[in-house]
Amino acid sequence: MTDIFWWVIFPYITLAMMIIGLLYRFAYRQKSWTAPSTEMFEKKWLRVGSTLFHWGIIFALVGHVMGVLIPRSVYLSFGVSDEIYHIFAIAGGGIAGLMVVVGIIVLIIRRLTNRRIRKHAKFADYFSGIMLLITAGLGTGMTLIYNTTVTAYEYRTSIGPWFRSLFIFQPKYQLMKEVPLLFQIHIIVAFLLFASIPFTMLVHMFSFPARYPGRAPQQYRTRSEGRNKI
Repeated sequence: MTDIFWWVIFPYITLAMMIIGLLYRFAYRQKSWTAPSTEMFEKKWLRVGSTLFHWGIIFALVGHVMGVLIPRSVYLSFGVSDEIYHIFAIAGGGIAGLMVVVGIIVLIIRRLTNRRIRKHAKFADYFSGIMLLITAGLGTGMTLIYNTTVTAYEYRTSIGPWFRSLFIFQPKYQLMKEVPLLFQIHIIVAFLLFASIPFTMLVHMFSFPARYPGRAPQQYRTRSEGRNKI
């Protein structure tokens, strides 16, 4: 019964919360869809943390697609052996994970130490940051420590098929029984993070800035500059 809850019921509950929450926020709270900018308060550490975090997330997302959504048989058909796959997965995933972790830590420290940013921060901002840090930290630990010191776990024969089975509503929860505990915790925390997206600034990840290249530049002036113009 426990396996059915965590690997069948729980994923569907969290995904339903994410989808319904996104639809509600888009329909009734569109003005809060984007993440508010704090660049005017501090730029140096924002540039460092945001760059590391966003590029790391992109690389990590690509790695998860390649490792979880693409079956192992596809790689074998192209002549990519398990050894070669895991070498690139550990190297690429480790770098991406470290970028995300360092980026989040920089952004959290920036929020805690800058008085003006801390004043405008909400509970949801800290919650999403901590959840991201836990998720990314577990993933990075699995990649760089577990896979190199214990064994290069072949998640493409367990986690991958289980995750894909959720989308056809035939969850193969039995595949998750022998998955190492560290991987199981990582997955559970990740689904909790999915459920929280509509209620945090992470919602802006679903916005594609299609009009951004053609948007007129925004100009900021101080009050003294404005008086001089008059």
